[in-house]
Amino acid sequence: MANNSKEYNKKNYKKYWWKPSQIKDRTARNKARNEAEKAWKVSKGDWKEVDHKKPLAKWGSRSTKNTRVVSRKTNRKAWAAIANKRKGSWYKIKKTTKKK
Repeated sequence: MANNSKEYNKKNYKKYWWKPSQIKDRTARNKARNEAEKAWKVSKGDWKEVDHKKPLAKWGSRSTKNTRVVSRKTNRKAWAAIANKRKGSWYKIKKTTKKK
């Protein structure tokens, strides 16, 4: 079976995202987004995301004091920096070279 097949991806998706710790973190992220929407800080389709200042993966708090609204680009860039520090990370930041 090839690594990019649908069966392989579905199997790994269930293996990782259905862990109790991941369910708990996903619930916290959804709750933070819903609370920001109720406070009119974000709205559907505005390309903004609710970011945890100290990431949940780094034992950050799930409280609203630990959240902020940032652009999608900023949030993904911060996530990539964390992922790149992990050993064997598959996600790499693309470095652009400036032409002289």
